[in-house]
Amino acid sequence: MFPSLETKLERFQELEKQLMDPEVLGKPSLMVEIQREYGGLKKVADAVLEHRRLKAEILAAEEMLEVETDRESREYAQAELNELQGSLDQLEQRLEEIVVAGDAITRGGLIMEIRAGTGGEEAALFANDLFQMYSRYVEVQGWKLELIEASHSDMGGFKEIVFSISGEGAFHQLQFESGGHRVQRVPETETQGRIHTSAATVAVLPEVSEVELEINDDELQIDTMRAGGPGGQKVNKTESAVRITHLPTGIVVKCQDEKSQHKNKAKAMRVLRGRILEEKERQANAERAEERRTLIGTGDRSSRIRTYNFPDGRCTDHRIGLTLYKLDQIMQGNLTELIEAMLEFDRQEKLKKK
Repeated sequence: MFPSLETKLERFQELEKQLMDPEVLGKPSLMVEIQREYGGLKKVADAVLEHRRLKAEILAAEEMLEVETDRESREYAQAELNELQGSLDQLEQRLEEIVVAGDAITRGGLIMEIRAGTGGEEAALFANDLFQMYSRYVEVQGWKLELIEASHSDMGGFKEIVFSISGEGAFHQLQFESGGHRVQRVPETETQGRIHTSAATVAVLPEVSEVELEINDDELQIDTMRAGGPGGQKVNKTESAVRITHLPTGIVVKCQDEKSQHKNKAKAMRVLRGRILEEKERQANAERAEERRTLIGTGDRSSRIRTYNFPDGRCTDHRIGLTLYKLDQIMQGNLTELIEAMLEFDRQEKLKKK
């Protein structure tokens, strides 16, 4: 009934075997990758196995009902069958929602990139505001945030900031944050009190394991250099900065925040895997464009998705026409209403396509 979930169960059972493999046990980094994927699939696997169990028990109860002749025994068997069928109906509704959510439901972590767009220093300050907003949301959710790379502006904003978020349901919740975020307000740089419009772009990349996406060494060009930007002589003494180019796609990732070249390379590879998978999904979406949902889930960084209007205290999500007059709460990380509305819209759109 749920072939895609059966496939996930098979993958879960395969990972379960790998976790007992002595070769895997001897490679801590591989163990971490496998455990992360295993953890993401566990809820799905448990639900599929529960579905199998309920189906088997319903079959047994139906057989008992057929052979029972005593009225009291038949009533008992029928009551048990009704209870089992009710549990199955509830579980199948939950499984259907898991199918509709797709891979996002089993993917735990993500990498988020925030870049200042049009608006100069004000755009960089807004990029910092977005980072603070997501940081507070992450904290409320009990997830973990790890900085990967940051490029500061002169006034304390971010020209670009890249960070990872890990935790159960993180990717599922934040998957639709990709796109253009526009701000309308009087910037700190404005002396005459005029309202300006600036922008920043957000990209949400899936956190991809080495197990899930294998990249051959001969596909990579790795360059090392001295780190630039803030940090002074201490940062620039050694060639710790790393730039990795993925030759087949031309994707380039640079990381210099760590003093260790090895750590910078590891972080850069995490971002690179996410961008490669993002590019693959973008191409797949383009190929089936006629089947695509209209407004959300494209992951297009250039499309404007949300406006934050400070004078009116409102935030508008243009994809679903939702406007909330609680901008102060939203900027403090209270994103639940926005996120849940997007997820529900996505669910309804997918159900229409079924």
